[in-house]
Amino acid sequence: MAETNTYSEDSIKSLDWKEHIRLRPGMYIGKLGDGSAYDDGIYVLLKEIIDNSIDEFVMGAGRTIDVNISEHKVSVRDYGRGIPLGKVIDCVSKINTGGKYDSRAFQKSVGLNGVGTKAVNALSSTFIVQSYRDGRTKIAEFSQGAIVRDEAEKETTQRNGTAITFHPDNTIFRNYRFIPEFIENMIWNYVFLNAGLVINFNGKKYFSERGLHDLLVKNTDAETIRYPIIHLKGEDIEVAMTHAQQYGEEYYSFVNGQNTTQGGTHQAAFREAVVKTIREFFKKEFEASDVRASIVAAVSIRVQEPVFESQTKTKLGSLNVGPDGPTVRGFVNDFVKKSLDDYLHKYPQVADAMLKRILQSERERKDIAGIKKLANERAKKASLHNRKLRDCKLHFDDNHERKQETTLFITEGDSASGSITKSRDVMTQGVFSLKGKPLNCFGLTKKIVYENEEFNLLQHALNIEDGLEGLRYNNIVIATDADVDGMHIRLLIMTFFIQFFPDLVKAGHVFILQTPLFRVRNKKETIYCYSDEERRNAIAKLGSKPEITRFKGLGEISPDEFGLFIGKDMRLDPVILRDSNNQSLLQYFMGKNTPSRQQHIVANLRVEKDDKLLLPPEETATEESAA
Repeated sequence: MAETNTYSEDSIKSLDWKEHIRLRPGMYIGKLGDGSAYDDGIYVLLKEIIDNSIDEFVMGAGRTIDVNISEHKVSVRDYGRGIPLGKVIDCVSKINTGGKYDSRAFQKSVGLNGVGTKAVNALSSTFIVQSYRDGRTKIAEFSQGAIVRDEAEKETTQRNGTAITFHPDNTIFRNYRFIPEFIENMIWNYVFLNAGLVINFNGKKYFSERGLHDLLVKNTDAETIRYPIIHLKGEDIEVAMTHAQQYGEEYYSFVNGQNTTQGGTHQAAFREAVVKTIREFFKKEFEASDVRASIVAAVSIRVQEPVFESQTKTKLGSLNVGPDGPTVRGFVNDFVKKSLDDYLHKYPQVADAMLKRILQSERERKDIAGIKKLANERAKKASLHNRKLRDCKLHFDDNHERKQETTLFITEGDSASGSITKSRDVMTQGVFSLKGKPLNCFGLTKKIVYENEEFNLLQHALNIEDGLEGLRYNNIVIATDADVDGMHIRLLIMTFFIQFFPDLVKAGHVFILQTPLFRVRNKKETIYCYSDEERRNAIAKLGSKPEITRFKGLGEISPDEFGLFIGKDMRLDPVILRDSNNQSLLQYFMGKNTPSRQQHIVANLRVEKDDKLLLPPEETATEESAA
């Protein structure tokens, strides 16, 4: 009651723009993160800057963008028109200030809220903007959104354009790191969506001539494609599609150049339109799942004033293409119905190959219908009292502000799962416990997912049987010991996901949990170390012979300690598919022993003495359990 009485005029505060962004960064850039997930805040900052340069290209000003990232420094230089020199400071430091409100100039741009660049400015320890325009230049520097340098205009010989350099603030993005693969994927998407654009990233050139066609070529194993990629283009819409051999459906969807990783109204409309068009073309009422099984497609549309379901714009919520335009559903359906139907009539050999793939999916579905029904009934009964799953209260498919935090730990053994269960956040973190090593499913059909109890229960726990729309956890974290058995279990689980649910991996939902290898402590301080280098640094910091413990397994870490490693500073390594040829990758690592794999193992053997941790003599005496 005492706190209630202190509510007065002094309790009412007004924050300026930069204070509000720094106090509530999630409202502007989604989750913060440390860079281990593709949608973490540091990548959103980068994207906000590049988006402005892309808009210049779309307007016909500047065909090249230079992006350089080293350590924690980001530099982006475009060769567009350049920010008007008198408005350079306003454009990066005044909310609701920008050149995109006039629909005649930027009718179908993503960043219409006037916040993007300002959020980058406010969330950076250093932010430098320089505009080059008609032989003159203007430069200004900020720190955490506050201006620290404002130079007068001067002459320049540089080409027109804008250069921005920033350092994400490490007091907000703690222990962050840029993962090059995430940035490379972002840049590839930019050039696929803007044919003719050149982006130079750290000295490497990225370029696409055929847009979404090139995207599918890059991201799909050529040996598994059942017919040539169908590439369709219209005003404000572009589509590329084929059928391959993988299980499930795989989509790359975009709105105004924004990668809508969670789909939305345009992707739903496309899935519906493809089924409807193919049924009408072949004059047969195929099951929708048979038509879409193994489809790989990319769809990009441009709409006026898009409405997204979150600030990070990963799911389109717009129902209409524009204020006076048709619905998104009708727009996509009309385009697909006409263009795809025309294409199939024009290329009957493609239509024949498509029909064969659909009929194959129909046979496969019928072959496993019986076992699938029984498996689903078992899973339904198990869900009432699933000993393997210790669920959390919130899920990714809930409309809740913490849904991005939802996590499922996949672990092995009672002791490890017990430690995680006791220390987890019951609101957002669930635990799925494996019993020993799972089956090596490489080369097996999807029938095994229903025949194998663990795989079936895991599939149902994640709710991914029919695609990612109902995915229950944003982060699927493989938590195994850092020994040989733990590594093997890790590979077996990854094989399961890559073999049967590759879209789950490609969408950035699968991670490996890092847990500390060492604990270094004295009476005053405890430091947990994830590598030998961190251990050496901790020893140097604490001095005078600290106590050193090596953790051999997750079960050795007490629940109290485990809570430190799965909280806000949790360290995760993303599982990233660098090669589109998944089958070749799995064959090499998980197939029958091959001469090439034997040669690789022999060439990379590393012998250690007696499985002992080799420590300097002064460390060995103080080590507690580093055998």
